[in-house]
Amino acid sequence: MNRPLYIQDIQELFDDVQRSEIFEDQKMMTDAVPLFPVDEINAKYQKEKQQPGFDLKIFVLLNFEFLQSGVPVREEVLPIDDHIEKLWDQLIRTSYENKGTLLKLPKPYIVPGGRFNEFFYWDSYFIMLGLQVSGRVEMMENSIENCAYLIQSFGFVPNANRTHFLTRSQPPYFSLMLDLLHETNGDEEVYKRYYETLRKEYDFWMNGSQQLRNGSVFRRVLKTVDGHLLNRYYDAENEPRPESYLIDIKNSEHAGGEFYRKIRSACESGWDFSSRWFADGQHIQTIEILNLAQVDLNCLLWHLEKTLEKASALRQKPKEEMFFKEKALLRKRMINNFFWDGGSGLYKDYHIKNRTTSASEHVAALYPLYFGLATQEQAASVALNIREKFLYGGGLVTTTSDSGQQWDFPNAWAPYQWIGFKAMKNYGFDELADRIKNSWCGNVERIYANTGRLMEKYNALDTESIAGGGEYPNQDGFGWTNGVYAALKNQ
Repeated sequence: MNRPLYIQDIQELFDDVQRSEIFEDQKMMTDAVPLFPVDEINAKYQKEKQQPGFDLKIFVLLNFEFLQSGVPVREEVLPIDDHIEKLWDQLIRTSYENKGTLLKLPKPYIVPGGRFNEFFYWDSYFIMLGLQVSGRVEMMENSIENCAYLIQSFGFVPNANRTHFLTRSQPPYFSLMLDLLHETNGDEEVYKRYYETLRKEYDFWMNGSQQLRNGSVFRRVLKTVDGHLLNRYYDAENEPRPESYLIDIKNSEHAGGEFYRKIRSACESGWDFSSRWFADGQHIQTIEILNLAQVDLNCLLWHLEKTLEKASALRQKPKEEMFFKEKALLRKRMINNFFWDGGSGLYKDYHIKNRTTSASEHVAALYPLYFGLATQEQAASVALNIREKFLYGGGLVTTTSDSGQQWDFPNAWAPYQWIGFKAMKNYGFDELADRIKNSWCGNVERIYANTGRLMEKYNALDTESIAGGGEYPNQDGFGWTNGVYAALKNQ
């Protein structure tokens, strides 16, 4: 079997390429496919770089292949629904063999689009929402099969199927994918079939929990001083991200310890980056995500526990069923004990060291409502906050802070329009749910009418402009936007 490329295999060359900025996008070199054996390329590099007139970019282009990314620009502007239907086919990729840093997968998959030409974990759930509307059940099944393969191979679903993402996951949506497929085809066997896979993913997130002392942390688990278990995002590496190598090195100046691990851990959350993680609410150098237990992650793990309870019952495993039932009941209680901030009427993240909720106001507060874990009174308070602080003419913003980061005000991202719509519907706030749906869908339609494109993110405040912020330009394609738009319009 051909071995995939690990960045450390070409570390010196890679470091030189990224520091010299011969490519506008640092992701280019991480995605490059060697044309010759790596040892041969490294030996050539050592020899040739000493020669007068050596050109690093020419050397790289002669020794690596660069696969095409992005979505073809269509001449005619189709009605938006037809455009999305055609996009599904244009966004399909396969990787039946390891190729460069790209890890093989057993089934075809849909990529987000733009610079993102690999299978991303939490994106795939929101893509599946659109596949369901489109009647593409086999492709929905493919997403589940690919996740299951990755969990069985590595113990978790990596951020995306590349070797440099094998130190972190993303928000755990696998159990929700099973729900979506069951909702589509009515087959309960799906829970029985993936029981071991669900268990394996759960073990990944809970790794080390049994050995933890009160008031301590280990990887993705923390134990409060009172002995309660909560989870956090975490990355095993404390090195610059290959895909944003020079950016991380520059940002690390004047930053605290374990800066690279904190940056990578924020990537596991999917929120890369946001003032949500910054101690001062503004500067990335003050990132403190490792001190936080996140409300969204703990709600997703509650759902995983509930799904394991259901799968255990279907497998006729009463001990396991009772085990996960108790875990889910306890976690529900912990979510309301630790993440509810009565003063603001919002769910927030929990700061381990300060033993209180963090300051940031963000739309991950919707997760307890999305899963039905809040009381009606709590839901009413969250709904009031959503109406007054988060909902604008172009959709729900992610936070109330304008820091220049892409997961901050004024940007509106597809996943949270879906979560917000469903959260409000769950508690009978139908008018607010429809306002969320219509404001964001209207924004998507306006930008599409002006550009012929569906974007990665949207500006909720200035609905005539393309959203900005972050480390790279706004991308078009775009998997989860297509999926959420199609699903919301179908409600």
